[in-house]
Amino acid sequence: MAVDSKVIAQAAARLTGAMERGRAVAPVRDLLGAQDIGAAYAVQQELTRRRLRRGAVVAGRKIGLTSPAVQRQLGVDQPDFGVLFADMDVSAEPEVPSARLLQAKAEAEIAFVLGEDLADGDLDPAQVRAAVDHAVAALEIVDSRIADWDITLADTVADNASSGLYVLAERRLTLDEFEPRETTMRMYADDVLVSEGSGAACLGDPLNALAWLARTAREFGEPLRAGQVVLSGALGPMVPAPPGTRIRAEISSLGEVTAAFSEKRDA
Repeated sequence: MAVDSKVIAQAAARLTGAMERGRAVAPVRDLLGAQDIGAAYAVQQELTRRRLRRGAVVAGRKIGLTSPAVQRQLGVDQPDFGVLFADMDVSAEPEVPSARLLQAKAEAEIAFVLGEDLADGDLDPAQVRAAVDHAVAALEIVDSRIADWDITLADTVADNASSGLYVLAERRLTLDEFEPRETTMRMYADDVLVSEGSGAACLGDPLNALAWLARTAREFGEPLRAGQVVLSGALGPMVPAPPGTRIRAEISSLGEVTAAFSEKRDA
């Protein structure tokens, strides 16, 4: 079924308004339908085009819904993805700018940085693995423009997979130096343990998530390219990250990654 361009424009306008006014809005599923993945990605693509016209630069992708429990919650059987823009990377900032966020939550992940394109060929596990230049520990700061995180699959996909910002650690390892599925993760908020998990929690292996994304991105006509960052999916439950919080994650082999959230949002 063809996607109604007027409906796509309405949903995109609602989400754009949330970003411009800094105020969460009602879900867009009333426009798209709660499970219409095609329409939701059409909204995401429209929002991406708008950002690119304003000078944004694509830095990579993020993968979401890699946890079976979250998939069951939303009634889906596959992950989703969103676009990472260069200005989402706040690794070099002394603090995560809470003013840029509405309802921040943090997830600990493995980030893969590609050394080769994933555009041609079978995109089988061997090819995907060989395309990874290195991996780093990462914190994805997810956010939702939908009020109270009241989301279905359509809402989160349209809202760029509930993307926000991200932080990358400095330590780099190749896939000859560690095995992503064997990692363990502990995440702390103000030194209190709030989340635990492992590489196996991410589709059985974070490289499985990368392979899924490589195939899906190519199907959408925007294959993964050398130099891009891929946030491969949460290794454990996400946790709230309000202003003033300090999040620290320990991912075995890859080490620590931290993010201190600024105390107050701008007025």
